[in-house]
Amino acid sequence: MSRLTQSAPSGARLAVHAPLIRLDRWTSGALALAALAALPILAILVSAPSGGMEAIAHLARTVLARYTGNTMLLMVLAGSIAAIVGTGTAWLVAAARFPGRRLFAWALVLPLAVPAYIAAYIYADLFDFAGHLQTALRGATGWESGDYWFPEIRSLPGGAFVLGIVLYPYVYLLARAGFAAQSQSQFRAARSLGATPSRAFWRVALPAARPAIAGGLALVLMEVLADFGVAEYFAIPTFSTGIFRSWLAMGDKQAALKLAAIMLIFVIGLIVIEARTRSGRTSGKDTLAVGRRDEALIALSPTGKALATIACALPVLLGFGIPAGALLWMAGSDAALSAMGDLAHYISGSLWLGIATSITCLAAGIVLAFAKARSNSSATSAAIRVSTLGYALPGALLAVGLLAPLGAVDVSLTRFARDSLGHTGGLILTGTSVVLVYALSVRFLTVAFNSIDGGLSRIPPSLDAAARSLGAGPRRVLARIYIPLLSPSLAAAAALVFIDTLRELPATLILRPFNLETLATRTYRLASDERLVEASIPALILLAAGLIPVLLLTRKPKS
Repeated sequence: MSRLTQSAPSGARLAVHAPLIRLDRWTSGALALAALAALPILAILVSAPSGGMEAIAHLARTVLARYTGNTMLLMVLAGSIAAIVGTGTAWLVAAARFPGRRLFAWALVLPLAVPAYIAAYIYADLFDFAGHLQTALRGATGWESGDYWFPEIRSLPGGAFVLGIVLYPYVYLLARAGFAAQSQSQFRAARSLGATPSRAFWRVALPAARPAIAGGLALVLMEVLADFGVAEYFAIPTFSTGIFRSWLAMGDKQAALKLAAIMLIFVIGLIVIEARTRSGRTSGKDTLAVGRRDEALIALSPTGKALATIACALPVLLGFGIPAGALLWMAGSDAALSAMGDLAHYISGSLWLGIATSITCLAAGIVLAFAKARSNSSATSAAIRVSTLGYALPGALLAVGLLAPLGAVDVSLTRFARDSLGHTGGLILTGTSVVLVYALSVRFLTVAFNSIDGGLSRIPPSLDAAARSLGAGPRRVLARIYIPLLSPSLAAAAALVFIDTLRELPATLILRPFNLETLATRTYRLASDERLVEASIPALILLAAGLIPVLLLTRKPKS
């Protein structure tokens, strides 16, 4: 959900005359954060060559081709669905006028509120052989197993469908901004020169919006690459499930690290694509302001208007309506209500983890935002770039990348505590929530930074200069001026990080202590045991939490 808020740090600097390298307190803090954020990547790169070519050859002979092929095919299929649905609906909303257009302008973003793994649970429950649809079909026709064909939902195409239908809003939002801001005048010029609407779309509007579409597609592919819940539930061998299985199920840490290193190649490629498309995008401020351009670019017949309404309603129904409706229906059952006994425990675990991660990300985000505002040195820029790479790192990759070096650090730290401080317990860090909070903070720091950086850019530099001229020190200026003015941005950042933490699954599964259970891990475990009705209430809470950033994305800009 958060990648749109993560994709492009923005904001003006408060000081632009700093030297190329200036290690003040803010820059030093940014460099320290960059080192912490880069640790899992460096650990993977250092550990990957261990074992020599023989270990890599063993992976190549056994699972590597299957993981690579499935991952790439899943990305291609899910990306194609997201690109077609997102671009098509974006063009209809931006260029045509049809019943429900204003409603669909924001409703088409709703599938982002649904975690992909929860949508997978719902569609498996509906389409499996023992699911509601096939059971009703056999009851109505008298057919038995083998008498009819039905699409297999627990398959790679089924996983691609689920991922594509809940992730297409990434493409929709950026494509709509591109169509609204860049393509309209060019489209009208092409039409005035005699081009048909379809020719003007393919030759003018679509190429003009291509950077935005490519940027949205890169975000979708990052999510597909990082997915664990859908692939694991549908039994699709991918890099994420392979890393999880190698590390936890088989205890083969070296294989997990090598798979993570190969997965990192995909991640770097997607980061490069996303960064290259960023310069061609619009700011997106008018993405949902449908009332500002009421003149239609294309005229639809009554039949065309009906088809446009259906085309926009179907993705909302498939991506949000069916999962949300099914969860609401199951949540009212006796089985779901009777399973609420331990719900407070899972909620408290989620709250604690979300609050701890939010506070950590806010503190780190403030350091990065002020380092950017007070220094334009190359060191600061590089530190911020490295610190905000976490949004592109899959949770499974991040988890194994952290466990390898921190395990060695923990052994040394425990030995020092035992020899010098009389420590008599086991390992100090391993098995605690410290490593999990660290990993989640690295993953979601970009969310906090972008929000704080945007708020800081709107504060006039003269306020800082005036306070300093009156003798106020840096701490007082921060506490009395910046923190109050940044409070809306800080609140938004905390909310987004908190919600992303609630929904994170693979990193939490790998790194959580044995006594920590969250709403996401509880939903995963119940659904894995085919107890979806009992998982419906925790899943519904996660879906409801996901609506908050969607509402932030779809709120009308102030005029």
